[in-house]
Amino acid sequence: QVHLVESGGGLVQAGGSLRLSCVASGRTFNIYTMGWFRQGPGKEREFVAAIKWNGDRQLYSDSVKGRFTISTDNAKNTVYLQMNTLKSEDTAAYFCAASAIVAAPVPPSRPYEYSYWGQGTQVTVSS
Repeated sequence: QVHLVESGGGLVQAGGSLRLSCVASGRTFNIYTMGWFRQGPGKEREFVAAIKWNGDRQLYSDSVKGRFTISTDNAKNTVYLQMNTLKSEDTAAYFCAASAIVAAPVPPSRPYEYSYWGQGTQVTVSS
């Protein structure tokens, strides 16, 4: 079992920045990819970014590309999501997820490809 705990959410003005953190514990040797998803009010869960656990490949959704950066610190079992130039449409609950899929040539981007999920952290961007 892998346990994920997110932190770093909050209220920020449009154009501002936030950094989310997600600490993994438990059977972390099962993790191959870490991802961030978000879910706004009345919306489906949406892919944001993903990174291979060794940090050598990242994938971003078009809506955040160039503004968000995903990174890992394996020594701390932590994945980060640096969010810059935030917009009101970025308002959502952000979820960290871990995937045990090994064979994917690119990081997985669909929720069903992730086996472990955190409880979420709220990001609210005021315009």
